[in-house]
Amino acid sequence: MEPEINVSYCRIVTISTDDLWGCLEMRNALGAGWPFLSDAERIVQKELDIQEYTDPHHNPMIPHTIMLEPGLIVYSVYNGYWYWGRPTPEEVRQDFRVISRKIRPDWDLAAPGLRQKWESGQSSFFWPYS
Repeated sequence: MEPEINVSYCRIVTISTDDLWGCLEMRNALGAGWPFLSDAERIVQKELDIQEYTDPHHNPMIPHTIMLEPGLIVYSVYNGYWYWGRPTPEEVRQDFRVISRKIRPDWDLAAPGLRQKWESGQSSFFWPYS
């Protein structure tokens, strides 16, 4: 889904308890173009209280997908400990759709008054001029 997400000007970030080399290996194995951040000190795990306590040997985080609005406002959270807890591509797409509609005044170019704003030079209502 990364190409679709990039087209919509959204971003993906992965945070892992692996060390830097482990993160790089995982990123390369997936062929991912997005950043993988290493949290080997488990700061995020502790702050969010998401330790996977069933694996004390590796001490990983419980996998979560967190959809954020601009300003790092949490829109939705998926707990992906089990496969069915992970968001489907369609759920991710729908979350991004709702978030985009919420933050882009030019979402619906047929909205009343929007054409007049454009024609009068009020380009701040339109992407990427806002």
